Amino acid sequence: MLASLALLVGLPLALAAEHPSCAPLVPVTFDNTTIPGLLGKWFYITGASKYPPHIAELKVVKYAVFSFFPGSHKDELNVTETTRVNETCVVRNTSKIQVFWHNSTLVHVDDQVVSTAELIQSDKDLLILKHFNANFLGLSLSARTPNVSKEHLEEFNAHLRCLGFTEEEVFFTSEKDACPLPWEKTGEGDEEPQLG
Repeated sequence: MLASLALLVGLPLALAAEHPSCAPLVPVTFDNTTIPGLLGKWFYITGASKYPPHIAELKVVKYAVFSFFPGSHKDELNVTETTRVNETCVVRNTSKIQVFWHNSTLVHVDDQVVSTAELIQSDKDLLILKHFNANFLGLSLSARTPNVSKEHLEEFNAHLRCLGFTEEEVFFTSEKDACPLPWEKTGEGDEEPQLG
């Protein structure tokens, strides 16, 4: 236990020593403008995780778009997700995100798995989340458009390197794998999204 604590306390110092150019990830402190700024459509671009179940999930997600809507109270967001998992498009309208104002975190419960995330300060058209799952770290990048600038992607990749992620732990989605959105008419031969 003591060795683990020493490792945890010393790890940030070791990482900082290895990466002198690493800028700290600064979490957003929630205020009355934070949640309204999250509402609307987001394209999932890339993510990395040290959490084994999420690594397996990230490997098979080829494309994802999601939207945040106001929930039944100010501490809740409803989420609609359209995702291509391998070759299957899945639409889910049942997700909820709990907003914890006192510590500025977002919590998503999916199939009894609790995922906690901090919103990281960034461009208003980017959504960078630092995920904490069972003491495993993750980082994801979403954007208001399906593509991000080279500069934004380089900045995100620098954050990943600073957090100790390897290329094998980083997974990208592709617009070429986009699913038809539920309100878009699909052409003949297009795969219909399945409700999840």
